[in-house]
Amino acid sequence: MAASEWPGWKILHSETVISTPHLRLRRDRIELPSGTVVEDYFVRESRGFAVVFAQTHDDRVLLVRQYKHGIGEDVLELPAGAIDEGETAIACAHRELAEETGYAVATLERVTTLATDPTNSNARLHLFAGRGARLVAEPRLDPTEAIEVEFATLAELRRYVGDGTIAVSTHVAAIYLMLDRLGCL
Repeated sequence: MAASEWPGWKILHSETVISTPHLRLRRDRIELPSGTVVEDYFVRESRGFAVVFAQTHDDRVLLVRQYKHGIGEDVLELPAGAIDEGETAIACAHRELAEETGYAVATLERVTTLATDPTNSNARLHLFAGRGARLVAEPRLDPTEAIEVEFATLAELRRYVGDGTIAVSTHVAAIYLMLDRLGCL
C-alpha cells in the first residue's frame, strides 16, 4: 500500500529535491491521522538492490571488501548493487556478481525481499543464492569501486557476523538468513 493510501496518512504535496546517479530524495508534506501537518518529511527513493550469496563448488562464499564513502571505512560484505532503471532484481544480481567479482553462477534463486529502512526510504533488498560460482572474467568495476574479492567458509561467515567483521546490517541479516536456511546456526 502506498503512503498516500495508508489509512490516516495523507501526502499533501510531494516533490523530488535531489535526483543524481547516487541519490534521489523526495520531500513530502504529510498530514497525520491526528491532523498534524509534517513539513519536510524526506524519503530516499530507490529501485532497490540485489545481494548475492554465491557459493563456489567447495562451499566457500564470495565476499567483497571495499571502501564505503558514507561511513568512510572499508567494509566486508556480500556482492551487491543497485538495480538499474528497467532492470529486474535477478538480472541485477547476476550483473553485480560478475562486475564486482568476475564470478558467475548458472542460476540464482530468490531467497527473500526485505525493507531496508522503511522510515526514510522505499529501498528493498532482494537476496539471491547461487551455487557453483566460477571465475569467468575479470571484474568490471565502477569508477567509485576498488574491490578485493575474498572467500569464507560457512563457519567463518558465522564468526564474521558474530564478531563484527561483517557489520553492514543488511548483509548481516542476509547472511544469518542464509546460514539458517543451510542449517548452520
